[in-house]
Parts: sequence; structure tokens; C-alpha cells
Amino acid sequence: MSAFVVHRNGREATAAELAPLAFAGFAHMTAVQVRDGGVRGLDLHLERLRNASLTMFGQALPDDQVRSHLRAAVEGSPADHSLLVTVYSSAGEFTAADGTLDVLIRTSPAASGPTGPLSLATVEHERTLPELKHVGEVAKTFYLRQAVAQGFDDAAFLDRRGRFSEASIWNLAFWDGEAVVWPEADVLGGTAMGIVRRQLDVPQRTAEIRPADLPGLAGAVVMNSWTPGVAVHRIDGTTVPVAPDFLELLHRAYEAEPLVAP
Repeated sequence: MSAFVVHRNGREATAAELAPLAFAGFAHMTAVQVRDGGVRGLDLHLERLRNASLTMFGQALPDDQVRSHLRAAVEGSPADHSLLVTVYSSAGEFTAADGTLDVLIRTSPAASGPTGPLSLATVEHERTLPELKHVGEVAKTFYLRQAVAQGFDDAAFLDRRGRFSEASIWNLAFWDGEAVVWPEADVLGGTAMGIVRRQLDVPQRTAEIRPADLPGLAGAVVMNSWTPGVAVHRIDGTTVPVAPDFLELLHRAYEAEPLVAP
């Protein structure tokens, strides 16, 4: 049983099927962590794929069909693994033509992300279609590399109004000492973020957060499918408390979400 499997529409993909995709960039995706054969927030992943398909292609595959493709990939992989689901159109890109939707699934070894704490460099950047998790976003890697070259671990994005939105491949969350604070900006609603938000047993709110607000906060984290929270200890030149209690409550909320088989 291999940790690396590539399926197209529920069966192992051939080189001929993959070749046209090597240079394609009009598609959307979701990243999944499979543990003991199950997925946390499966409904959120399905909703993400469905909504993105409707936005980008004007049509969406039935959830049951997507689950069938997921099941085929999970059953052919180790109990713990990472999984990337990409939906694209047979019509390709640079065309307004309709086409059928295909599902490409790649599995790889399980991942849990960096241990942290991390330092982030801010950059003004707004993603196109920020509510969608789409492919071909060169800016994410570009600004990550720029941040590392400056001695930071990653990049955090500020919108044109100077508000925090996201980090390169992460959602941001802040702690004011009593409540979890989600940035008020145009962001991708991450699946880990969605899980945490519906499982939290402490107050939470949404607010505009700017760099000038950082000294008044009690903690900050990044989160994505890898993990519900990695501590951030510095943003630009501002030190941020690591806040272990904040991290613990985020991880507790995430782990309260049941694993569901595809």
C-alpha cells in the first residue's frame, strides 16, 4: 500500500490522463487530513468543493459522487495520510466552453505542519476570488519566499485597507485574553477554521485587526488542514505572546469534531 496515489474520477490515473493537466491552472481544491480512515469536517470539504464548482463552472458534482471518489482513494491508502482533491473541467482553461467536471485526488504521507512558534512578515496582498481555494496562486509561494529571505518563517497578508486577512496558506486567528478574534476581511473560510468555530466553548468574535492593534492582543496563531493552531510569536517587529492556553483551546475544539468515513 503506497502513501502516494493519484486517482482520476475514482480510479488510478494514467500518464495520458495527467499530461494535459501538467500546465493547467483553472481548477479548485480542498486539502484533507485523513486519520484512522476518517475525516474531520467532511461536510465542510464537500460544501467547499460544491460552492467553488458552482462559482467557477456553473455546475457541481453530487456530493455522493465526490464521496465515492474520496472513498476509493482512502481505501487504497494508509489509515493516516494527507489527501488533495482537485476539481477541474474537461474544457480546460482560457475558454468559455462548458465541459464535464473531473475529480483528481492525490494522497501523500500524513502531515501536521510546523511546530512553531512562527514569525510573520506582512505584505499587502489580496487574493483573487478569496472565498475559493483555487490553484495557480503564485503569490502565496512568492511572498513566503520573500519573507524567509528577510529572516521570517512566513508571510501574513494585509488588504488595501491595512487589515489582516490571511497568511500564505493559513487562516489567522487572534486572542484578546477572553475571546477568539477572527479577522474582518475577505478570506477563505478554512475547514479547520470552520471546525474550530463550531466546536469552541469560549467567546468568539470578528473584528478588523491591523498591525497597530497587535500590542493589545494576547496571542495569534495560523491554522489550516494540517493543524488548528501554530503559535505566532512575532509579526514584523512586534512581539506577540505565545499564549499556550489559547493553543490548547483551539486544539481541544478541533479534536472534539468526530472523524467521519467518506
